[in-house]
Amino acid sequence: MSSVTHYEVSPRDGLQNEPEVVPTDAKVQLIERLVAAGMKDIEVTSFVRPTWIPQLSDATELVPRLPKSPDVRYWGLVPNRVGLDRALSVGLRHIATFMSASETHNKKNVNRTRRESLAGLREVIGLAKDTNVTVRAYISTAFGCPYEGDVDPAQVIDLAVALRDAGADTIVLGDTTGMGTPLQVKDVIERVVKAGIPLTSLAIHLHDTRGTALVNAYAAYEVGLRTFDGSIGGVGGCPYAPGAAGNAATEDLLYLFHSLGLESGIDLERAADAGHFLSETLGRPLAGRYHRYSAGSRERARARTSA
Repeated sequence: MSSVTHYEVSPRDGLQNEPEVVPTDAKVQLIERLVAAGMKDIEVTSFVRPTWIPQLSDATELVPRLPKSPDVRYWGLVPNRVGLDRALSVGLRHIATFMSASETHNKKNVNRTRRESLAGLREVIGLAKDTNVTVRAYISTAFGCPYEGDVDPAQVIDLAVALRDAGADTIVLGDTTGMGTPLQVKDVIERVVKAGIPLTSLAIHLHDTRGTALVNAYAAYEVGLRTFDGSIGGVGGCPYAPGAAGNAATEDLLYLFHSLGLESGIDLERAADAGHFLSETLGRPLAGRYHRYSAGSRERARARTSA
């Protein structure tokens, strides 16, 4: 049976834009549910300066409390050498780096030019690979920028090749603002592959601002991509991308791919249960659809009616 690979970002990208800080205990419980659902790649936190994103300032406290599971890879986002050192100090062996395809978003996000960011990431990736750490490299705003509008695909291709040459194991094309369209997604992926980066080294990270996350995921699948980022309940957003909505909802992505006969290794109903837990933790309905109509939702509705 054909399969897809799911990469879960709700504990990091999903929570970084929340108005209130989620307690560490609740984050641990969320991650426990993700592991119980069968998720093998989970981005758990960020090692940016704590004052930049206070929602993730508990990174060094969180990581030692993660469920011990030898077949699960926990990932941390690192902006620079200091972030890498912090991640390594708590035992993480899988990191993600990030920079933007557009100059303006990169300056807003990390206060650096693209040239400066790339130079810094070459150092970080090199050091990580020297210690056998796995590296994902995000290219944000790959399909559009909230400040500049359209982004030249050539800028994305150049960055993808440069990050691959620096040693990144996976290049992640990020639709940070949810501006991408299916034909655009296909075009960019095909150009990146033509530039020499194999589909097995590519992933896509979609946001649902314009309601196109699922169709963009399917478009990426049609041209051969098999690794997809998602966030439970569709939570998330970038603090430096005005108007950007949450991520592609994990449960909705799984439902789509399972309906196509594809294997993910993830229990959809348990993933939906994690969506219920996160909705209750945040105290509001979440944008994702499947978990709201799953068996767990029906059971909760019956319990409320009989109470």
